[in-house]
Amino acid sequence: MPLKAYGVLITRAVDTRREGAAGTPHYQIHLTDDAGTHYRAAVNVLSAEQPSQLLYLVGEDFQHPVTARLEGLPSGWNTLLPGPGGPNLDFVRGNLFDPAQLRTLPPDASGPDNDLADLLDHYVRRAVDDPDARLYVFGERFGPEPTVKDKVFGFLPGNGVHDIHMNQGNSRRFSGDDGVWQDGGILIHFPAQSRWVAIFLAFQSQSWHTDDTTGHTLEGTDGNRNEPGGQPVRIVAALVNPRGPAPESESVTLLNASPDPVDLTGWHVRDRLGNSCAVPAPGPLAAGAPLLVPLTDGVQLGNKGGEITLLDAGDLKVHGVSYTADQAAREGWTVVF
Repeated sequence: MPLKAYGVLITRAVDTRREGAAGTPHYQIHLTDDAGTHYRAAVNVLSAEQPSQLLYLVGEDFQHPVTARLEGLPSGWNTLLPGPGGPNLDFVRGNLFDPAQLRTLPPDASGPDNDLADLLDHYVRRAVDDPDARLYVFGERFGPEPTVKDKVFGFLPGNGVHDIHMNQGNSRRFSGDDGVWQDGGILIHFPAQSRWVAIFLAFQSQSWHTDDTTGHTLEGTDGNRNEPGGQPVRIVAALVNPRGPAPESESVTLLNASPDPVDLTGWHVRDRLGNSCAVPAPGPLAAGAPLLVPLTDGVQLGNKGGEITLLDAGDLKVHGVSYTADQAAREGWTVVF
């Protein structure tokens, strides 16, 4: 069963609170929306399962079409419907980042800048100090609880967001929270700098190959993340906005970066709405060779930004990229990843 109330909370950060490493500690953020409603974001910094250290990734200058999809949403809580059409986060299908770049940190350690709470503090405290900064917190809503004060910051009613991390591919113990297009995360917008900062968290026990309907771990597959640079075949370019009237002849360019030929029989390319077309495979793709894949069968690369995913014959994700509206704006130019 997926999360009961998934969405994004759009607010200002006004305070933070660290918790020690005992039990299941969180990094707590006090937030308020434009109407003055108070919320708490409870961010996990330690896993209940081994290995206990969380995986994290920070995008210092996050550029992804999801930021444009957030435009127009009001301050406060916004319930997001399941599926790929909106601003929902999905660490597997949304091509938000390269999972190989995730790293681990302890939840709390003596000294500066050496634990996950320090890392969160580095960015959130800057948002606290900037009255124009806004946090976009993705996860599951809890509350409001009209007669219960918040247990950390003391406001009434108790109200907030948790599960601000990957919410699919869980171990059997937590598989009831699995779902697709319902991952948690924190995006921070600093308007004065025209900059977005993204913070993504996951548990080491989670799988990176999950069912497209349930979000459960795909049995019989290696759910581990690729090593950095470990994808033998990857998407290196896309002609998103060709010259001429619609329908345009869009295409994606693949590259076999490995030293060995790769059989692409049964492989396919998928767009952000789940449409897919076959990769032409007259024979194995030679080491170091590129391959131009014309997009057919309804696969479309919208000019307002989108995601492109490469899957193998077993429908497992091999590589994925994203592009923004700005990258797609120049007609006839190929976007290079």
